[in-house]
Amino acid sequence: MRRTIALALAFCCWLLASAAFAEPKPDDAGFVTVRDGKFYLHGEPYYYIGANYWYGPLLASPGVTGDRERLARELDFLAAHGLRNLRILAGAEGPDDEPTRVTPGLQIAPGKYNEELLAGLDYLLAEMAKRDMKAVLYVNNTWEWSGGYAQYVNWSGQGEIPYPTKASWPEFMKFAARFHECPECIAAYFNHVRFMLGRTNQVTGVKYVDDPTIMSWQIANEPRALAAEHIPAFEKWVKDACALFKSLDANHLLSTGSEGQWGCEGRMDLFERLHSDSHVDYLTMHIWPKNWQWLDVKDIPGSLERCVANTNKYIDEHCAVARSLGKPIVIEEFGFPREGHSYELSSATTNRDKYYANIFRQVVANRADGGPLAGCNFWTFGGTGRPAPGNPFWAKGEDLLGDPPQEEQGLNSVFDVDATIAIVDKYNRQLGASGKWAARKAEATRRH
Repeated sequence: MRRTIALALAFCCWLLASAAFAEPKPDDAGFVTVRDGKFYLHGEPYYYIGANYWYGPLLASPGVTGDRERLARELDFLAAHGLRNLRILAGAEGPDDEPTRVTPGLQIAPGKYNEELLAGLDYLLAEMAKRDMKAVLYVNNTWEWSGGYAQYVNWSGQGEIPYPTKASWPEFMKFAARFHECPECIAAYFNHVRFMLGRTNQVTGVKYVDDPTIMSWQIANEPRALAAEHIPAFEKWVKDACALFKSLDANHLLSTGSEGQWGCEGRMDLFERLHSDSHVDYLTMHIWPKNWQWLDVKDIPGSLERCVANTNKYIDEHCAVARSLGKPIVIEEFGFPREGHSYELSSATTNRDKYYANIFRQVVANRADGGPLAGCNFWTFGGTGRPAPGNPFWAKGEDLLGDPPQEEQGLNSVFDVDATIAIVDKYNRQLGASGKWAARKAEATRRH
């Protein structure tokens, strides 16, 4: 007991001491900031339509998953269509070749890192900087596909991970929920945060905490308590994690990565409490019509109207919380299947495009009236990759797509040839995003 109290006091003192040395950069240094409930960049309100690109560091790696030519083509493509805000996984945890797991992992064992993937993240950030892009980096996950909670629990000696493909979702979630009440798990996670935020980019020579290419950090992807009885421990972990991030990095924004009410055991009061923390700069929400049973995959056209209505209600309810807290909010994940719930590129995206357009219009409208809905990142960009024929699930050597290994390849990916890109481009032009990169690149060329 004495040892626990001593450790807690030491941690609090360390946080206070670290905070004294974390001085923010000025607004004109290229960092995204928050003021009066809005994002600002270069002194102007910053609203965006972006994408999830979790596998970017793997493509950028000099290792077996690397394809830097493809990366350059895709970053150019994204920038040309105004998609200059990318949400990225800053590495998977755990050993390679686990069931439905991102491979290779970044943190192979507690404190042991894959140097090729660290080099990949460095290279990706350097290439994004050339294209005037911003990165949102998350460093943990509730779910199994990148290790996350369950991997930390496994590392603490509490047994093998009961993957949903081998056991069941309830068994997996019960196991993963131990994370918040496991001191060894939380200590290992905090050490990982310190390591990542203490890194210097080996390509640019810029410390991560000084790099304006990073818009924000997220404590996890879709952090959840996973059961009502774990809420107190979950809240404490979120609070402590946010304090740690801010003590290490005063330049960058911080968000939780939350799905919103859906990821807070259905409790909007919990969502509001988590985001009222002074260390949390903006709110997030995710929207999944299929997973939440709003969409009938056997009748996608017939259930689209219900999906849009429920989506708009969810957005409005969460925007109301953002207004009350005086902070911006982002829809950082949403997905919708192709026609017939197909994974083939030959299938149309008609209803997906209508669903996306509804969300994009709301970002544009909030830009016009100064509203709190400051951006969105669709899930997910599949780029120039293509699903392999036969087995719909990813296997080593196949193209990396936006769909993680536990999901059918092509399920939610938006490819470079999809009609969806024209919808993205249309609304990014209304935001004034498309074309800015080319103009800034030309200006930079003239200066040099």
